[in-house]
Amino acid sequence: MRVVFAGTPPFAAQALDALADAGHEIPLVLTQPDRPAGRGLKLTPSAVALAAARRGLALHKPRTLKEATALAPLRDAHPDVMVVAAYGLLLPQAVLDIPSRGCLNIHASLLPRWRGAAPVQRAILAGDAVTGITIMQMDAGLDTGPVLGREEVPIGADEDAGTLTARLAAVGARSIVAALRDLVHRVPHAQDDARATYASKITPSEAALDWTRPAPELARHVRAFNPVPGAFTRLDGEIVKVWGAAPVEGHGEPGAVLDDPAGRLVVACGSGAVELRLVQRAGGRRVAGSDFLRGAQLGAGRRFDAPSPAPVRT
Repeated sequence: MRVVFAGTPPFAAQALDALADAGHEIPLVLTQPDRPAGRGLKLTPSAVALAAARRGLALHKPRTLKEATALAPLRDAHPDVMVVAAYGLLLPQAVLDIPSRGCLNIHASLLPRWRGAAPVQRAILAGDAVTGITIMQMDAGLDTGPVLGREEVPIGADEDAGTLTARLAAVGARSIVAALRDLVHRVPHAQDDARATYASKITPSEAALDWTRPAPELARHVRAFNPVPGAFTRLDGEIVKVWGAAPVEGHGEPGAVLDDPAGRLVVACGSGAVELRLVQRAGGRRVAGSDFLRGAQLGAGRRFDAPSPAPVRT
């Protein structure tokens, strides 16, 4: 088929590579404009832009799809189908109408659960045991279109958003190739809107650790915001990032460092306690919690500050 592809992060780049390797003709790739990145805030192309460049594919980086000038390259591509994966721009009806066989979305959840921008993080935050990939026909709504296929993916007990996204990317790439191979035989099934949940966009303030919450919830919080934006707390007003944590036995005032015979960095929560396994001071490197405990000379009773709690949506 002639496939126009739209996507931005590495999750989408893997699908683009799979479609090209499967022999589909890709006359055009859409991605977000270059964004500042790194310490120098240098304009950097997206993962999809880099993948398209490696394959010599035509690339279009519109800031919006609501203008006629942005639609011209799509029409000129004469696509049979458009495949969308974590693109980041809403597709207006004028775009949805261009491909002769419609637009398909690779979504990183089992729709209708976790429609929206951050399905991987929301699934971890909620304590879901299973997530997956959904291939759906796009309509004007937000992830509301009929489903063409699903594949379940279990969420590991210690899995963070980064590793789960990588596994889902591989499943998504495989699933979209299969969907296009037998597209004519697939029967779309409407979603049950009554079962829908919404995965709102992650905000940096949401990554603050609220020590009044239960230990299992805080451990999920750390996993959900790894690698971006990174869960954090404060010690004497200084931001400390937490990259690894696990529930353990213990109790005390929320945020207080507990005495641990094994030398672990254990902090009391609203109920239970968590071991902080990997932490990072602002501007420093990541270190084991036990090393941080010794280096910062944290005695039992010292407390991590509790920033204003942000809601943890489920």
